[in-house]
Amino acid sequence: MTDDVSGSVPDVPEEPVAEPAREPAGPAPLGLVRTPTGHAGVDAHLERLADADHLPADEHAAVYEDVHGGLREALTALDAPPVPGPYENRS
Repeated sequence: MTDDVSGSVPDVPEEPVAEPAREPAGPAPLGLVRTPTGHAGVDAHLERLADADHLPADEHAAVYEDVHGGLREALTALDAPPVPGPYENRS
């Protein structure tokens, strides 16, 4: 006697393989190097950008807006006329 089995596996519907749930990656520093400008106020604002490295992306805008406002104030202060010293305004 001979077997007429072709060796194939009967069609059995495969169940979908459930992938393990992944948590979103947490915030990670970008590793950018901040070069000092020599202006203490500007450097302080630029260092504030490092705070965004540890925050979720939806909170970055608040840090960027704060830094932008501080840098605008620093630039505006450069356009202000110098304040006379106490003995420079004598008549």
